Amino acid sequence: MKSFTRKRALGAVAIAGVAALMLSACGAAPEDEGNGSAAPENDFLACAVSDEGSWQDKSFNEAAYGGLEMAAEDLGIEIHDAESGSPEDFQPNLEAMVGAGCDVTFAVGFNFSLNDVMTNVATENPDSHFVWIDGWNSGETNLKPIQYSMAESSFLAGYLAAAYSTTKTVGTYGGMDIDAVTVFMQGFENGAKYYESETGTPVTVVGMTDFVGDFENTGLAKSISEGQLTAGADVIFPVAGGLFTATAEAIRESGGNAVMLGVDKDIAVTQPELADITLTSVEKRMTQAVYDVIAALVDGEEFDIEPYVGTLENDGTALSGFGEFDGQVSDEIKTKLDELKAGIIDGSIDPLAAM
Repeated sequence: MKSFTRKRALGAVAIAGVAALMLSACGAAPEDEGNGSAAPENDFLACAVSDEGSWQDKSFNEAAYGGLEMAAEDLGIEIHDAESGSPEDFQPNLEAMVGAGCDVTFAVGFNFSLNDVMTNVATENPDSHFVWIDGWNSGETNLKPIQYSMAESSFLAGYLAAAYSTTKTVGTYGGMDIDAVTVFMQGFENGAKYYESETGTPVTVVGMTDFVGDFENTGLAKSISEGQLTAGADVIFPVAGGLFTATAEAIRESGGNAVMLGVDKDIAVTQPELADITLTSVEKRMTQAVYDVIAALVDGEEFDIEPYVGTLENDGTALSGFGEFDGQVSDEIKTKLDELKAGIIDGSIDPLAAM
């Protein structure tokens, strides 16, 4: 790993000022309950660049940024970030992190593949360390992917949705038609159809070809949701970042008993005003993954490019609790979900196999 002192000298004065403020904040971190001592200060700068949208999207970006915040509080490190308003911001934001002398920079999202931005920046800056959430390594020596087997938890969500539904019609839609989105949708459909094959009760899944085209267009997301409600769906799974708020609005205005599933974070917790219509959430636990990567580096481990893969087995992905719907999900269904989870972990159930 490069000298921290040399790297700090590379940062712009403004960035250094931000870092100093962050360090002061970290120095005032609450005492650790275990040993009564404050978090140690570490000369380590962890950085992140968001996908489209803000760090307060209550979904994908926020979950990743939470890992930096947790590391700052627990480990006493400095953090720095840049929000991307559009894909055009990806490259300059990444280059700004290189200029800041970051010890590691997280790129949040599959979309950093657009125009090969991530691989190009990594290749052009071989002395910098990058971690790409929902990305991959194409031979770079300084790029670590964080990946998730999201079909696993989405399969459980699909089964639950089918079991909960009274119309036996459930819906889903995506932000963009990309692998990082469609894997959720495919697992969801397969889980719903698994319920159909086990119980003999027909289940209709609508929306497998419905995509907003981005993660910003609330009007189109609401229109898609309204169409699925009209088609009889009483459980909707939006795989579209913060656009679940548009689905929530459509459900409220419909006046029916439909519910939705959250994505990436436990929406019933992050948006408690939606808890009464959120059956569960399919969590992509990026906060812990980001924290773990930083903690390993702070502890002195060498940076490596081996992918981190979040699964049901390592708790990198999971269903949230049922919150206000706990009493409406029978013990039988809860037991069945545990059995399905065990089957996915031991390989006897393939969540990506069509039923």
